[in-house]
Amino acid sequence: MTATKLSVTMTKSKFGRLPRHQACLKGLGLRKINQTVEVLNTPENRGMINKISYMLKVEEV
Repeated sequence: MTATKLSVTMTKSKFGRLPRHQACLKGLGLRKINQTVEVLNTPENRGMINKISYMLKVEEV
């Protein structure tokens, strides 16, 4: 079974957000608006993505 990857793009600023939401961005490796990273589709990453879904655009790779 191969783990699929997700392409995650930050669409909104991290400033003025809750500290836990900022920590989720850091955990996913996102620092700038419109930055895109590829992460594995694991329950841990999926949880961080669900928590800050209003700031992200997610596509399956």
